[in-house]
Amino acid sequence: MQNAKTKSATPTAGVPSPAVPRHVAIIMDGNGRWAKKRGQPRLAGHRAGADALRRALRACRNHGVEYLTVYAFSTENWVRPKLEVTGLMRLLKTFLKKDEHELHENGVRLRVTGRIGDLPPAVRAELERVMEATKDHTRGQLILALSYGGRAEIADAARSLAADAAAGRLDPAAIDEAAVASRLYLPDVPDPDLLIRTSGECRLSNFLLWEASYSEFVFTEVLWPDFGEDDFAAALAEYARRQRRFGAPS
Repeated sequence: MQNAKTKSATPTAGVPSPAVPRHVAIIMDGNGRWAKKRGQPRLAGHRAGADALRRALRACRNHGVEYLTVYAFSTENWVRPKLEVTGLMRLLKTFLKKDEHELHENGVRLRVTGRIGDLPPAVRAELERVMEATKDHTRGQLILALSYGGRAEIADAARSLAADAAAGRLDPAAIDEAAVASRLYLPDVPDPDLLIRTSGECRLSNFLLWEASYSEFVFTEVLWPDFGEDDFAAALAEYARRQRRFGAPS
């Protein structure tokens, strides 16, 4: 991961993708199926998935990717069995405590996108502590999507704009795409160039609906706990073969 900068302008339509995407987003899918295939509880799959996230972080550093956003827990995931949700929250705290030193060693800033207020207080406190401790790091960003939903994010942005309009601070006629983008959870982060989904599913599942409008998608059959640096490199190679059009004719 390299130095994180302000949001880049949209690349010229119809040109080949740069060799390395600046921002990679991943839907980390398949933990439960990985565990089921081995006759293990779902939480064992989530623990293996945490190891895959560590490999992805290492791959980002090795390939020069600046931003990595991972779909860690969606707004819909709260309906999962209480035991699984509790285990996931505990696993998140363990990940933060175990891996904070690597964030410092590699100059990586931790951030969260989503409704962080929905998280258990102890988990939220640990996240806020690590985010504060890493806020000055400039060699990359790891962004955890937690209690995140793309529709919720757009609704929250619309609510913020509506409040300003109702208070007379904003002319409704001035609301355009840029205005909406400025009210997203992390408006300074560039849109993902590449979005990867593991486990063979081919849908967005309410992830980065606004930001992924012109992302390149790579879907792989590999279950997330098995996703390694070679798989990451293969996704980058596929991305490099794409021609990004942004609405331009082929």
